[in-house]
Amino acid sequence: MFWIAIFFFLSGLCSLVYELVWLRLAMAKFGVTTPLVSIVLSVFMAGLGAGSWIAGWATRRYGDRLKFPALRLYGVIELLIGISALVVPLEFTWGGRLLESSALQVSISSGAYYFMSGCWLALALIPWCACMGATIPVAMFAIRRGMGRDSDPNKSKDGTGSGPRPERSFSFLYVANVIGAVAGASIAPALIELYGFHGTLHVAATLNVVIFVSATALSFALTERVETTTEATAAKSPAIQVEGGRTALVLLFTSGLTTMGMELIWIRLYTYFVGPLVYSFAKILAVYLAATFAGSTIYRLWSRRARGRESMLLWVSLAFLGLLPLFTANPLREMPDMVRILLGIAPFAAMVGFLSPMLVDRWSGGDPDRAGRAYAVNVLGCIVGPLVAGFVLLPLFGEQVSLLILVLPWFVMAIAGVRQWKFAWQTAATACILIAAILVYHFGQDYETLYPHAVIRRDSTATVIAAGEGMDRKLLVNGVGMTVLTPITKMMAHFTLSHLSTPPRNVLIICFGMGTTFRSALSWGIPVTVVELVPSVPALFTYYHPDGGQLLASPRAHVVIDDGRRFLDRSSQKFDAIIIDPPPPLDAAGSSLLYSRDFYELAKQHLTPGGILQQWLFYGDKTDRAAITRALTDVFPYVKVFQTMSGDPAFHFLGSQSPIPDRSAQELIARMPPPAIIDMMEWGPARTPTEQLNMLLHHELDPQRLIAVAPKAPALDDDRPINEYNWLRVQHPHVLSEIQ
Repeated sequence: MFWIAIFFFLSGLCSLVYELVWLRLAMAKFGVTTPLVSIVLSVFMAGLGAGSWIAGWATRRYGDRLKFPALRLYGVIELLIGISALVVPLEFTWGGRLLESSALQVSISSGAYYFMSGCWLALALIPWCACMGATIPVAMFAIRRGMGRDSDPNKSKDGTGSGPRPERSFSFLYVANVIGAVAGASIAPALIELYGFHGTLHVAATLNVVIFVSATALSFALTERVETTTEATAAKSPAIQVEGGRTALVLLFTSGLTTMGMELIWIRLYTYFVGPLVYSFAKILAVYLAATFAGSTIYRLWSRRARGRESMLLWVSLAFLGLLPLFTANPLREMPDMVRILLGIAPFAAMVGFLSPMLVDRWSGGDPDRAGRAYAVNVLGCIVGPLVAGFVLLPLFGEQVSLLILVLPWFVMAIAGVRQWKFAWQTAATACILIAAILVYHFGQDYETLYPHAVIRRDSTATVIAAGEGMDRKLLVNGVGMTVLTPITKMMAHFTLSHLSTPPRNVLIICFGMGTTFRSALSWGIPVTVVELVPSVPALFTYYHPDGGQLLASPRAHVVIDDGRRFLDRSSQKFDAIIIDPPPPLDAAGSSLLYSRDFYELAKQHLTPGGILQQWLFYGDKTDRAAITRALTDVFPYVKVFQTMSGDPAFHFLGSQSPIPDRSAQELIARMPPPAIIDMMEWGPARTPTEQLNMLLHHELDPQRLIAVAPKAPALDDDRPINEYNWLRVQHPHVLSEIQ
């Protein structure tokens, strides 16, 4: 049992690492969109559920025919999981190429593309995820064979009743697996920073191989005992007694749906406080998993001596605990960010961690088949929860009402259960819990309350807020400020287009923002295509620019709701200029996909001869700037860098396959149409167009100067996004003075 606990700890760690890395690799190949992320997570969970169900059924039907220890079979499954670390990235690459070639041959709608992507992801992931899901039923079967079904479940070797009990084997494995997942959520970002995504997969695969070797060796040591025990139990062991019927399965499904649906809402609520960073999401995930582990451990301790059933008040309490995030996410309430997350998430996660393995133990009684089915039902709820929350609840109702809807089943249970109470104090306790839940909801607030007169739009991707008046208007996505009205975004268009050797015929803009760059590019009288990930962002164009409606109606304006990188993968069109303004901050999760060498290689293929790519870089430390500059200079033989007119450590990069001519401000103005000059000077800050352009021309930098400050920094690429994974570099410079 000790060794099995170690195996499941390592297995949980590896599974969490695979989930995080595979999700990111899929985003790079198939697009950074919310539907795509939901597809990946749903496919991952579907594989777990299918594997659990099938493995449980197989142990029941064919277990008696197994001629070798089941622990050896478990080891082989772990080996297969390790092999997936090598195969899945290749499958993603093949799938990306297949979809890219299909997109070049036929026009693919977003729905068709998601269907094709989902089919390929299912084909690539489900077999390997099914192996992960199969580990618990197979290990439970090994425990039953190793301990014997005729053993007294209430006695240990010393007769105290505290020893291992096969009817609680699911929770035993569940606890070990969850604490491993906690370790995986904490360790994975550091491994990625050190070794990149593929290197991290290799570390996890090595651990799976270690499990395989260790489990195989242990199975040989236990062979004689297993065979003897199996023969004895086959003759005289009684059928396992189990409790619970369909009610237990309904509760397992509901708890899975509620919990995973809430995870999506937690991210929306707390992003305002902790930012859209990799480490922010890791904090939320780690708190959730750690609290789940604590609840499961408490259940294990409680079940050793418990002779009765748990109080129904535990289930009722979920109505109150599920709404606590509304209390801690109130921006008007001062508290440390980590305290907000702990108080908001941990109590609910701990209670679910107590109740879920209890239900599976009770329903399965240690039977791998029943445990596999019960766990699969719970996973089914985990699949449905994010889909319902992300595509129905959040777009229609927002965070607060969505959270209330998700806890409604526990309100219903509380009201329906009042008749079963034998004592008045139980009814009073139920009433107090429900009243507390209602009060928390009534007085709960989120970041939207800070902008009482704002325009708010919601979709499956994000909650978008347009607030402020005049030049103080701002754009926020999930509470994070994206941009303001500034002449810098105008210069992204005018400075780039005026540097072209020939008059521009078209331009591509990636990231819409307030639409200022899009609007400035249209002033050149050329077709402009802009790609935006969040559907609600372009819908607010007229809030920032009164002529937005007229511009959107222009036949030269083309707004595409898509991931910019996926758009380039699917498109065969070439552009005279590609202007990229990634959303801040520089270390936002997924941002490196618009700064990487791999992305620049893709963008280069869509530039016409003499075309220019403009990359906007806002802040970042010396290593970030060096890595991005090196990525650009590796792809484009000609690169110019200009510091922004505001004097901040922000830069306009111009990259091309042809020489970029050195032109004076007067020469650049001569190449601009009159409407473009008027647009450029709309907000100043200079008094004349010449002064305006000289504010950039007089601050040109040698790209090698940016590289020289961190000469060991590698070119930023998809496999090693050092701008996102930077904790060791920033917090422990003595450990990593520079990325090697």
